[in-house]
Amino acid sequence: MPLIIKIRFDMEYSQLKLANKAWWDERSIIHGESPFYKISELVSGSSALGDFEHEEFVIGDAESLLHLQCHIGTDTISWARRGVQVTGLDFSESALIQAQRIAESCGVEVSWVAADVYDAPLVLRDTYDIVYSGKGALPWLDDLDTWGKVVSKLLKPGGRLYLVEFHPISWILGDGEWAIVHDYFSSGQPHIESEVQGSYAASDAVTTFNTTAEWQHTLAEVISAVAGAGLVIEWFHEFPFTYFQQSPILEVNDEGVYEVPEQYARIPLMYSLCARKPFAHSSTRVM
Repeated sequence: MPLIIKIRFDMEYSQLKLANKAWWDERSIIHGESPFYKISELVSGSSALGDFEHEEFVIGDAESLLHLQCHIGTDTISWARRGVQVTGLDFSESALIQAQRIAESCGVEVSWVAADVYDAPLVLRDTYDIVYSGKGALPWLDDLDTWGKVVSKLLKPGGRLYLVEFHPISWILGDGEWAIVHDYFSSGQPHIESEVQGSYAASDAVTTFNTTAEWQHTLAEVISAVAGAGLVIEWFHEFPFTYFQQSPILEVNDEGVYEVPEQYARIPLMYSLCARKPFAHSSTRVM
């Protein structure tokens, strides 16, 4: 079945997409110098991937990996160090300039491609053993069903999607107290923020482009998008910690990850999912 990619004529969406790109283009330069990304440690040989990612996902005999929405490429470079040929894709040319600079400093070879994630199959014209989507990528996409079809198109038969994300439950917490403040169930409308200076990696940075649009996706929407694209989910894991302080309520532990304080009941803060693209079954005609 051919891949169907929705063509958007909605001017509002186009404007929001341009606003997001301007935001990431500007932040990429800032992030390339931010201690948040621990680039000096990466250059020295450390990995930007979480310990659980190394433990739960086995590359096996896979030879190629595509990292969607790779930003400045720290995770991408870490995958390349695991012995697989890696391509990083992002819609921000500015981010990929930083990614290439960091890769050169690390002595790691990665192919970088500037393209919108929805256009990836048309631009790349290739398939991969692994498609990886890392932390914080999905909320920037408005259409997970199309995203799932894109992933399926990019995978070789037998290839695997490895998705690691912040748990949608974690986005409903309040900023000032232990409470559920935001609605878990979204209507598909974007959450728009304007005039917020800086970024998660450099809160004190002076910035010009400060409008962003993100989309809240429930866990059901994510799983349905993967399954609906014909991928077979092999496992799904949830974790009570996160690498980003999504709410001031969360406290950093001795291992440098954020958790719910001990006096409160734990909730899932991250999840990971592995799904495989089935091999095509040949039909046998009975005479």
